[in-house]
This record gives sequence, C-alpha cells and structure tokens, in this order.
Amino acid sequence: MRRLRAMIVKEIWAVLRDPKSRVVLVVPPLLQLFIFTFATTLEVRNVDIGILDRSSGAHSAEIVSRIAGSPNFQEIRRLESPEALEEAIDRQDVIAAVVIDEDFDRAVTAHRPATIGVVLDGRRSNAAQIVSGYLSQIAGSVGADLSPNIRGDATGGSVVTNWYNPSLDYIWFTLPSLIAIITSVAGLAVTSQTVARERELGTFDQLMVSPLRVHEVLIGKMVPPMLVGLFNGTLYLIVAPLVFGVPFTGSLILFYLSLVAYMLALIGIGMLVSAASATQQQAFLGSFLVTTPLILLSGYASPIDNMPGWLQVVTYANPARYFLVIVQGLFLKAMPAAAVFHQLWPLILIACLTLSAAAWLFRARME
Repeated sequence: MRRLRAMIVKEIWAVLRDPKSRVVLVVPPLLQLFIFTFATTLEVRNVDIGILDRSSGAHSAEIVSRIAGSPNFQEIRRLESPEALEEAIDRQDVIAAVVIDEDFDRAVTAHRPATIGVVLDGRRSNAAQIVSGYLSQIAGSVGADLSPNIRGDATGGSVVTNWYNPSLDYIWFTLPSLIAIITSVAGLAVTSQTVARERELGTFDQLMVSPLRVHEVLIGKMVPPMLVGLFNGTLYLIVAPLVFGVPFTGSLILFYLSLVAYMLALIGIGMLVSAASATQQQAFLGSFLVTTPLILLSGYASPIDNMPGWLQVVTYANPARYFLVIVQGLFLKAMPAAAVFHQLWPLILIACLTLSAAAWLFRARME
C-alpha cells in the first residue's frame, strides 16, 4: 500500500503540477458543455423560404402569412417565376420553395381538393426533411381551419402526450448525451499521455528498475483520469438542472457506478494507446483516432439502427454506446436498476478486456 500510495500521489502531481494543465482539465470541458448544448440542436431554425404564389388570393395569402409567422423561418423570399425558383434553390438562397398554383383559391372556394407544391434542396437532406414537416403542419392547420367539418366532432379527436420530455425540448436530449461524449474526450486525453509522457521525459526507465509492480504502476496511472472523470461528471450533474433545467430523475448511486465502469473502459483504451506510443504527440494523435469513432458510433450523432448491419456489430465494442443509454435514462425517465445493469455489464466486460490488454502491452514494453 505504501508503494501504491506513492505512485498515486506521484501521478496526481504529474497532472496538477502545471497551472495551465489544471485549467485545461476543468475550463474546456465546461465551455464545451455550454457551447455544444446550444450548437448541437436537433431543430432547424433561421432558414429562408421561397414563395411562388400564382394564385394571389385570400387563402394563399393566409398560408404565406402563417409561414412568415413561424419562428422556424427567418426570411420569406417572393419568387416571380419558375426560373427564379430554380436559381434560388441552385444558389442555396433558400432551403425550400412553396409553389401555389393559379387555381388554388378557386379550388378552395369551390370546396374542391387543393394542393400546394414544395421544392426542397436535397443537398441538405436532413434539414430539408425537417422543413418539409414544418410546412406540412402549416398547410394542414390552414386546411383544418378552412374545412372544419373534415375534422369531425370534438369527441373524435386525439390527444398526444410526450413522455419523458413533454415540451420536446432538444436540450433535454442533447445535454445528457454530451456528458458521455465530453467525459470520454477528457478521459482519453488524460490517460493517453501517461505512459507516453514517462517515455518521452526519460523516466520510464526509472519505473522499470523501481520496486513497483506492473499492477501498482497501472493503478497509479489510472487514478488521475478517474478523478478527472468523476469531477467532470459531478460538475455536469450540477450544471444540467441548475442552468439548463434538465431534470435528473434517476439514482445517484447508479449514475456514479455507471460512470466508474465507463471511465474504467475508457482508461483501458487510453492506456493501450499510451503504451503503444513512443511520444506524447503520437499519443495525442492516437487518442484522436480513437475518440472520433467512439463518438460517431455511440448513437449520439445518428441512431445505431440506421447504420449498416456490419457497423451495428462494431458498435457493441463501443463503451459510449452503453453509457449513453444509461445517462439518458437516468436523467429523463428514472431508469430502474435492472435496466441500468442490462447496459452496465457490457461496460464492465469491455473495461476488463481493455485493462487486461493494456497491462499485457505495458508489461511487454517494460520487458
């Protein structure tokens, strides 16, 4: 225990010795949480819409006014001809253009089916689909107001209830996910430098001739990134409800238990990168190489179900996949212990495998 305690103290001082490094461990993750929470929005706002109104009647004017009054659209551009519409889409001046034909108002007045056309910029496919949904809702609301009999009586309507996120606020989804993402970036960055820093500074040879055993060296190097991860996780846990209003409805014990297992899995990956690197620059590049697929294959940027089958199999080796489900569930829906452990045991398995591989590689490099 004396040797282990000395190794832990030595590693903590190695991380905290430089005042700049102390600031880097706390300030950038906190800034990232604030910036990315607002930047990674799932909504489409402040986009420009083109209008080619050939009807120029009262009903078409109602549609145009409702589009202009939507908070999702920034500017409504009047288009005079199909050529102007094509040019606006081609130059990306607008993401979508609404086309209202000449007989639109006559058809509405005569109680005949009336349609409007929408031209979307397919180069921005995801945003275009969301804008199409906005326009469909606006057109549907106008049609319901013009033909109230189509809706039937009030008793035949439907009531929609959104569970876990009643207001459909995107921050409630993105912020818990960012806790997993930012924690992984910080954890990998700190861990990947440990062995590489020793080798570059020339102190790795001292470890080889010291009475320290391999597992004592590894445990000592695991403690600082674990403490950094727990500190950042606690900080995010406090900031989320107090600043952004995202409720934490689950168990704190399950949260910290999952966070420890997640950090152990990340530390094992970081130790592998660090043990395989000869310099800190190589370790930095190696951690960046690992971090990118870790984020993209976690289900944060795009659903895992939308990925190809072979790539879905690869995601089972990604610890962020499991912790993302846990942290979202604990924040928003008070995930029970049984559901947490269903996601937790793969994390523990990944941690055991990565830490064992890191210990083997570290022992091989020492010999």
